[in-house]
Amino acid sequence: MSETTSETTQFFATCPKGLEGLLLSELEALGGLGCRETVAGVYFSGDLAMAYRACLWSRLANKVLLPVASGAVRDADELYQLVRGVDWSGHLAPEGTLLVDFSGQSPGIRNTQFGAVKVKDAIVDHLRERFGTRPSVSKTSPDLRVNARLSRGKAVISLDLCGESLHRRGYRKQQGEAPLKENLAAAILLRAGWCSGATETALIDPMCGSGTFLIEAALMAADIAPGLMRPTFAFEKWLAHRSDLWEALQKEARERKARGLEQASLPEIRGYDANLKVIRAAEENIERAGLDDWLRVSRKELREFKRPTHSNLDTGLVVTNPPYGERLGEIEAMKILYAHLGERLREEFSGWRAAVFTGNPELGKQMGLRAGKKYKLFNGAIASELLLFEVQPEKFVQARPQSSSPGDEPAERPTKVLSDGAQMLVNRLQKNAKKLKPFLKRTHANCYRLYDADMPEYACAVDVYHGKLPGSDQRRTMVHVQEYQPPRSVDENRAAERFAEIEAAVPVALMVDETEVSYKQRRRNRGSSQYEKLDGARDEMLEVHEGQARLLVNLWQYLDTGLFLDHRPLRLQIAQLAKGKRFLNLFCYTAAASVQAAVGGSRFTLSVDMSQTYLNWARRNLALNGLSESRNRLEQADCMQWLAKADQKFDLILLDPPSFSNSKRMDDVLDVQRDHVFLIDSAMRLLESEGVLFFSNNLRSFKLDEQALTSYEIRNITQSTIDEDFSRNGKIHHCWEIRHRAGKGG
Repeated sequence: MSETTSETTQFFATCPKGLEGLLLSELEALGGLGCRETVAGVYFSGDLAMAYRACLWSRLANKVLLPVASGAVRDADELYQLVRGVDWSGHLAPEGTLLVDFSGQSPGIRNTQFGAVKVKDAIVDHLRERFGTRPSVSKTSPDLRVNARLSRGKAVISLDLCGESLHRRGYRKQQGEAPLKENLAAAILLRAGWCSGATETALIDPMCGSGTFLIEAALMAADIAPGLMRPTFAFEKWLAHRSDLWEALQKEARERKARGLEQASLPEIRGYDANLKVIRAAEENIERAGLDDWLRVSRKELREFKRPTHSNLDTGLVVTNPPYGERLGEIEAMKILYAHLGERLREEFSGWRAAVFTGNPELGKQMGLRAGKKYKLFNGAIASELLLFEVQPEKFVQARPQSSSPGDEPAERPTKVLSDGAQMLVNRLQKNAKKLKPFLKRTHANCYRLYDADMPEYACAVDVYHGKLPGSDQRRTMVHVQEYQPPRSVDENRAAERFAEIEAAVPVALMVDETEVSYKQRRRNRGSSQYEKLDGARDEMLEVHEGQARLLVNLWQYLDTGLFLDHRPLRLQIAQLAKGKRFLNLFCYTAAASVQAAVGGSRFTLSVDMSQTYLNWARRNLALNGLSESRNRLEQADCMQWLAKADQKFDLILLDPPSFSNSKRMDDVLDVQRDHVFLIDSAMRLLESEGVLFFSNNLRSFKLDEQALTSYEIRNITQSTIDEDFSRNGKIHHCWEIRHRAGKGG
C-alpha cells in the first residue's frame, strides 16, 4: 500500500441508515472525489490525507474503510483464498496483532465467528509462510483491524482505519437513559439547518439529557473537528501509516479550533433537564469536551421552559429528543408531554425554529404546530422521525371547534315541562349557584360541589367541572351527579321517579347539554369499587385548574372522577408548604397532591399507590404540568407493605387511606379505624424532625386513637380543610396535622 499513499484510492464510509445523503455532501465538502451513496454508507475516492481528513472531521460516519479485496465466495475455502491472496506484509508486521470484525452470512458461511476465524487464518498463514513467524489476535488494542463484510455471495475485505466507531468522539463518558449517538445528533442538527448560513444566535434543548445536542452544536459552531478528542485511531498502528500527514492535519484542526473559540459571535447554547443525575453527566461531558466556558446546563422542569431574557434572542433553534414511551400508560402521558412542549414553544418561542426527534411520530401531532419538513431516520433499530417547525402563528394548529358550546345556553333550547319536584330542585340548584358565586370568584375554583342532598328527598351530590378537553381551547362545562343509595324503606318505584326528576332538573338548572351530565349511584360497600371501571362508559378526559396546577378528570368511567374536590384546601396548603421540600404521597390515587407540591417548588415527590391504572393517570397529570418523573417518582405498591420497609426521609407527607380496601393485590384487608395507628407510626418514622404529616380519611364514624399517639403533637384541622362548597357536610372528611414533639423523631 505504501506506493499508493499519495495516489487516488477508493474508500468506504459507513453511517446509520438515513444519513447517506448528508454524509455524501459532507465528504464532498471535505474533498472526496466520485462520491457515491449506497445503503448505510458512501464510497469516495482520494489520497491517504483525504481518508485521514474523513476520520478527523466527519460528524456523520461510523467507520472509514479501505477495501483491499473483494470477490464472489460460495464457501469458507473461497473466502480463505480471497483473503490469503492479499499482500498483508504492507499492512501488518509478522509479529504484530490483529482483530477481525465479520458481518453477514451465506449458505456456506452461517456463523460470523466462523467467518472471522477463516479470515484470521488466511492472514496468519500468509505472513507465516512468508516470514516464518505469525501475528496473534488482540481484542483490545490490535495493530491492524480488518473488516470483512459478506452480502449476497460477495465478500469485501477492508482495513478499518478508525477502530472504535467515529461517533465515539471521546467526550461522552456519562450518558442518560436513552442517549442519541453523536453522529445521529449531528445529522439532526444539520437537517435542522444549524450553522448552515447566517450566524446562529441561540440553541436550546429543554430535555438535554447528557448534553449530546449541545456539544455537537458547539463543535459545529466553533469549527472543531469531532475527532480531535479521540485518544487514538486504528490507522496509527498500521504499517502504511503516514504520521507526517496525520500530524499536519491535527495541527490544522487545532488551529481552527482555537480560532473558532475566539469568535465574539458564538451562539448562546443552553440545556435543561429535570433529572439532576443527567445534568451532572452533561456537565462532565461538556467539561471533557473543553466547552465548559461556553455551554450552560441547569436543572429545570419543562413547565419552566422559557426564552432567555438576559439578551435579545429573537431567533434561534429549539432542538430536543423527548421520551416517547413504550407501554400504553406511558404513551398516553407522552401525548400530554408533547402537547405541553408545543404549548411552551407557541407561548415563548415565536419566531424561532424547532426540531423534535421522536421514535413515535404520532406524538408529534399533539404539539399544535404544523411540521414544515419531516425526515425518516433510525435511532439504532428504531424507525424515527425528525419534525421541523417554524414557530409562527400561521403555523399553529387551531383547535377544532366543538359542535356545541356546553355550559352556554343553546340559542334555541327546547322548553321542558318539569314536575313540581324537579322544578323545586332546579330552584335549589340555582339558589346554591348564586350563593357560591362570591366564593368562586374569590378562590378561582372551577370545580366545586353545588349541591349535597340539601333536600332529603333528592339525595344526591352535584359537582360542576369547568375545563377544556386536552389539546383544545374550547371551554367545557360538565356535571357529575352521584345519587346516594336510598334506604331500604323507600319504595323502589318512588326512588326511580326521584332519580328521573334529578335527571330532568340538572341540565335545566345549569344550562348544560344533557350529554354533559354524568349520573352514578354511590352504594355502601367495601373494597375497591371506586377504582373499578364502569361498563360502557365513555372515555373522555377534561382538563381543569386548581391553583397553579392543571389536572385531568374523567366523569364517566369510574365512580370517582380522579379529583376529590373536598381536599382542595389541603392540596393548596401542600402547594404553599412544599417549596424545597421532599414530599411523600401515600395512597396517592391520581397524585393531584403531588402535582400541587411539584408546582409549588418541591425538591422531589414520591407517590405510592397500588393501582397501575391510577398511577398512569398520575403520570398524565405530571406531564400535563410539564413535570418529569425523575423528580416526581411514581411507585406501585401496597402502602402498608411499603411503609414497613421504607427508610427514606421526607419533610412533608400526605397519608390519605381509604376507609376500607380488600384489593386482590393486598395480602390483607385495610381497615382505617383498626390500622390507622400503624399507618401513622410508620409514616412518622419517615418524617424529618421538623416535618409535618397530614393524615386524612373519609370514614364518617372514624375516631382517632389519641392515647396510642401521645408521642406526637396532633392538631385537628378538619374545619380549616373544608371549603364553603362542602360546608353542609362537616364530616365529608377528617384531617389532622401531626408533628414530632420537640427533641423527638426524625
